[in-house]
Amino acid sequence: MTTETELKFRIAPRKLSSILLSGGASRRRPDVSRQSLISTYYDTTKHKLRRHGLTLRVRKVEDRYVQTVKSGGTGGVTRGEWEHEVSGARPDLKKTKHTPLRDLATRKFPRKLRPVFQTDIHRTAQARRVRKSQIELAVDRGRISAGRRTRAVAELELELKSGHVADLFRLARDLVRKTGAELDLRSKAEQGYLLVAGAAGAQHAEPIALKAELSPHEAFRLIAHATFRHVATNADPVRDMDAEGVHQMRVGLRRLRAAISLFADILPRASTARVKAELKWLTGELARAREIDVFLTESIQPITAQGVPKRGARAIRKRFSGQRSAAFERAREAIMSARYRRLLIDMIEWIEGGRPHARNGRTIAAYAADMLDRRIRKARKQGKHLNDLKPIERHKLRIKIKKIRYAVDFFKSLYGDDGRKELAALSGRLKRIQSALGKLNDFMSHRELATEAALTAPPAHRRAQAFASGVIVGQERKAADGLMKDAAKALHRLRRLRAVPNGGA
Repeated sequence: MTTETELKFRIAPRKLSSILLSGGASRRRPDVSRQSLISTYYDTTKHKLRRHGLTLRVRKVEDRYVQTVKSGGTGGVTRGEWEHEVSGARPDLKKTKHTPLRDLATRKFPRKLRPVFQTDIHRTAQARRVRKSQIELAVDRGRISAGRRTRAVAELELELKSGHVADLFRLARDLVRKTGAELDLRSKAEQGYLLVAGAAGAQHAEPIALKAELSPHEAFRLIAHATFRHVATNADPVRDMDAEGVHQMRVGLRRLRAAISLFADILPRASTARVKAELKWLTGELARAREIDVFLTESIQPITAQGVPKRGARAIRKRFSGQRSAAFERAREAIMSARYRRLLIDMIEWIEGGRPHARNGRTIAAYAADMLDRRIRKARKQGKHLNDLKPIERHKLRIKIKKIRYAVDFFKSLYGDDGRKELAALSGRLKRIQSALGKLNDFMSHRELATEAALTAPPAHRRAQAFASGVIVGQERKAADGLMKDAAKALHRLRRLRAVPNGGA
């Protein structure tokens, strides 16, 4: 087995030609190589390899065929790679005995394999030396094909051949600054699978699989990569000003920030503080878009059918539709900015290179059990006095509940079947609490928005708009009592877990 440590970037096609030349390379220099690479990716109909984090391809390089198995496609910069020359375009599973694919290759498995998609890439590559490190810089042009569906490829890859990962990031930052390239956490294989599925628009969270023997820091890296991929893969939907894309990127940011909070005692403080500040910035740039979108779709649009005069409903809808467009444009500009592109690189380097504090050799199984027990106890204690809490205190309780719910999602793979059933019940209660407290928090924000709209409406629509605003505030105030009761009931039923993770006893 070999390992490949690489970063992939997408870049405007018009800028591809200038990348190699920017390092002083000439088209005629001998250290610039060119290849045509046609790769066919294989899997079962149900994509068994993908579900196990593996890819299998056969690549034609001139008159040779090279079979490659890759593992570890979880967003990290390093992956396992097993290459063997084969006699033709079909995979030869006899040459996968010393790869992770071996455990999946039953007798019937070869018959189930079929081509899933193909990449046709023209690659131009050059070796670069950065300090004491050797890095291959490759420019890829071409396309991915899956049946009748195709997707253009315009990518830059940096692969560390020898030396230090820090030098890889050093070169990456320089190229991003000069070309505006954007780190793309999805491999060509992942893009191919998305093409097969016809998946476009907002991307949801990926499942997280942890092994009980991992250290807390190793587990955090897997969680951080998965949650950050949830953020980054929604960049295009946010650029398209898609409401669900904005929502999913915000969910990804919340999950990532929750993971950092849950593992705060093992993370380096100084570098973590810098990362948290940038994630908070991005969260803030998206917040207004989500806030106005929810207010418009859940509070304003329904009132037209509830007896509110059309003129008032139309006026307040027009007002906030304009604000919604401005807020989505703000979110789009954030994702288009150089600051966002730097955040992507800084985040991956921090996840990969952060040095954890020592935790006495504990496994993630023991760490997770202690964390969940401690946080559930604290939430139960505070929840007993829900009706006495001020709005800011309810908000803080909601954040605590949300972090526990995310922790349950992060750690559920550590539990057996019975434990997962208990976790599912716990997650359901946490979701009800979070939803109720979240709506109460939204109502506070909506009241401010509605009041401002009523007070600042133009004279021609002031009375009608004030009436519409009053209806919204009145309905939400009436609903608040029921939400408080729902939250209190679910908090009362919150119990400490009886199940323990496998290996966590």
